[in-house]
Amino acid sequence: MTTITAAPPPPVATSPGRALLNKVPEITIWFWIIKILCTTVGESFADWIAVDLNVGLINTTVIFTIVLAAVLTWQIRLPKYNAFPYWMTVVVLSVTGTLYTDILTDKYGVNLTITTPVVAAVLAVVFGLWYRKERTLSIHSIVTVPRELFYWLAIFVTFALGTAAGDWTLELTGWTPGIAVLLPTFLIAAVIVGWKLGANAVLSFWMAYVLTRPLGANLGDWLAVDKQLGGIGVGTLGTSVVFLSAILATVIFLVVKRPDVIEDGAEAHVAAVREPARERKMLGYYGVVAALAVGTLTYANSQPHEAFSAQEEALGGAPVEQLTPQQATANFAAGDLVEFSTITQDALGLVQSGDQAGAVARIADLETAWDDAQPTLEPIDETAWTFLDSEIDDVLSAVRASSPDASAQEQALTALSTSLAG
Repeated sequence: MTTITAAPPPPVATSPGRALLNKVPEITIWFWIIKILCTTVGESFADWIAVDLNVGLINTTVIFTIVLAAVLTWQIRLPKYNAFPYWMTVVVLSVTGTLYTDILTDKYGVNLTITTPVVAAVLAVVFGLWYRKERTLSIHSIVTVPRELFYWLAIFVTFALGTAAGDWTLELTGWTPGIAVLLPTFLIAAVIVGWKLGANAVLSFWMAYVLTRPLGANLGDWLAVDKQLGGIGVGTLGTSVVFLSAILATVIFLVVKRPDVIEDGAEAHVAAVREPARERKMLGYYGVVAALAVGTLTYANSQPHEAFSAQEEALGGAPVEQLTPQQATANFAAGDLVEFSTITQDALGLVQSGDQAGAVARIADLETAWDDAQPTLEPIDETAWTFLDSEIDDVLSAVRASSPDASAQEQALTALSTSLAG
């Protein structure tokens, strides 16, 4: 039977560097509320700046990387936990983690089937190195700078993993975000039950931490996307404003009331002493939960469906006016479209030769070049630019499909090549 006793003093820091008071908040209901709010902002705010404001994915990532460096430096230089800089760091990490995952997927065409397990492996490596050096992964032991650096690195990777896993779920199943939010909700509830029944507390914490990312991301998408896609239709700006306001209000409450502060002498706080045998049994429970999740995704993937990203593209904007190749190129100068035509022909050749990876890499060049040329080409002939842009979107969808179809790729690339040739 589990007994409750005073927890032993935190492990003596083995890392070099200045000793600190604990740099993280106590894990209360407020921690999880604000964490979910932060993850939702990470999805909606990144989309609003990169897409709605047309800043671009790369430019937005550069901006937030600089902001992250600034707020992380501020946070690390503090001697103890302070709610405002801590949660500001979490918000910026959430946005930045989303952006880096989106770069791999949208800019370089790395399939989510690859991205998700690779990022999961990176997280495992981070935890392995952290434990090897510090002999603990408990957040109640963040009392040296090296431990805090491991902590923030782990959080960054959990955001990237949660983003990839959440997006992968939408692609695998065709679920709308409103439906997809149910899976991480169920898994988090299962983790809470496991923890209550005696599962390892540190393992349970980090599992829940990862799962709150797809929960928050799907929640943000559900609020933002059009009602025709099963969303609420608030938009990315509206969603960002609502959740940033909620975060600010919650942080003000935490600063004033301090319910999440681990007071000096926190080694005396009461904690449950877990039984190793019970923890081992609960690993089997978590295995069953994971098997149920995988089985659900496998079943949903086997059913006829359209990826959610394709649903968004199909709904986006007014119908595109169809143009002949002559109409699509009539107002552009002779050399304006040569680069895009060359890349398209290269990608077509790669598809025909069976080099799918090469085709994915080459159309990433097409996407980058086209986005860079938009400020120049769109004002020349907006109708023609929109038509060509829609054909490029068709190419990107066909080549980057989770199960690429050679004939569909050839059809999309041939149509684009014909239009670009005039």
